[in-house]
Amino acid sequence: MDVILLERVEKLGQIGDVVKVKDGFARNFLLPNKKALRANDANKKVFEANREKIVADNNARRGEAEVEAKSIDGITLTLIRQASNTGQLYGSVAVRDLLELLETEGHKVPKSAIVLNKPIKAIGVHDVKVSLHAEVAVMIKVNVARSPEEAEMQAQGVDVMSAMFEKDEAGFVEAYDPNAEPGATAEVSAEAPAADEETTEG
Repeated sequence: MDVILLERVEKLGQIGDVVKVKDGFARNFLLPNKKALRANDANKKVFEANREKIVADNNARRGEAEVEAKSIDGITLTLIRQASNTGQLYGSVAVRDLLELLETEGHKVPKSAIVLNKPIKAIGVHDVKVSLHAEVAVMIKVNVARSPEEAEMQAQGVDVMSAMFEKDEAGFVEAYDPNAEPGATAEVSAEAPAADEETTEG
């Protein structure tokens, strides 16, 4: 399908360019998000008649985006989450979580601006792109940790996971019980059956 771009679209072109795109991309993304018009004669006339206004509106939006971009460029958001001993999160960090965090810090960002190709599923410091406008994008850091102390260490560049594995290897591993709950020590798992018996009597 041929479309007329109403704003700059990465890897496609600039405002006013007529480009050929896949039908699905046009129908599901470009047209509903008002990023393009079908390139028929009527729309070409409409576009030419409104070109100045479209360009002016785009410049105004870009100006606003640049102001917002300066305030969030390079910031670090810290998220405290539960995770397993291997650093895998119970659940994941999605766009909604990042939006809420940005909002609590006073940044109003549209959901579509956060470019998270896949949810964050492990602790660590992750780079996330925020595309505030077709021509304005910045990077923020998302520091996901299990405690504020861990977040602080990661912020200073410590790889918490590898530091933890080194500690584990230095400690002794004999008491490891494969049937224990994650994070439970040998003592805790040994006491568990006794606690069950008491509850059945009472």
